[in-house]
Amino acid sequence: MAEFAGDALACIRAERLVFKDLSFALSEGGALRLTGPNGSGKSSLLRVMAGFIRPAAGALTWDGDAVTKDREAHGARLAFIGHLDAAKPVLTVDESVRFWARLYGAGDPAAATTTALEAFDLLRLTDFPVRLLSSGQRRRLALCRLLAAPAALWLLDEPTTGLDAASVARLETAIAGHREAGGMVALATHTDIALPDAETLALERFAPALAPQASA
Repeated sequence: MAEFAGDALACIRAERLVFKDLSFALSEGGALRLTGPNGSGKSSLLRVMAGFIRPAAGALTWDGDAVTKDREAHGARLAFIGHLDAAKPVLTVDESVRFWARLYGAGDPAAATTTALEAFDLLRLTDFPVRLLSSGQRRRLALCRLLAAPAALWLLDEPTTGLDAASVARLETAIAGHREAGGMVALATHTDIALPDAETLALERFAPALAPQASA
């Protein structure tokens, strides 16, 4: 069974120690909910997990092997959804999702595109240019990449931003299906989202700047 783990991780951004001594473990079907106030390091941890930021200390491993041994392989096994929607305004909805499906090696890009658009209720907007979409529709379009370009590990930074209740439910369904198939999810959010049996990692416990100060 695959396992993704971090051991005694530390992260420094702009010369500030964001967190230290942070460890986690995710196995197939597992989910990790990242909580904490702004500045506690949720986004930074997700970027460390993705390999976008090198940890200042500690080790990040996949099945016991350091992720740094093969960054390309690690990149191929994950899907990262951040604050930006990463869709070109000149492309249509269909073209955007199909591009992701081809780029990340979906076996049948056309079928994968249709499945993703249907899952996030965007089939009726297939031929719409991205520039005409509302912020909520653009967010759902970004989430389509999760289903159009299959990956073992989903890293989601505030994925519910701009979504209505129906769209949050669609995301919850997608996450549940991913986990049932053995996928892993690490998710940071300030809103309530169903993640049955998820582990919770409270980032403020590892953020020096947020640690309680001893009284004089």
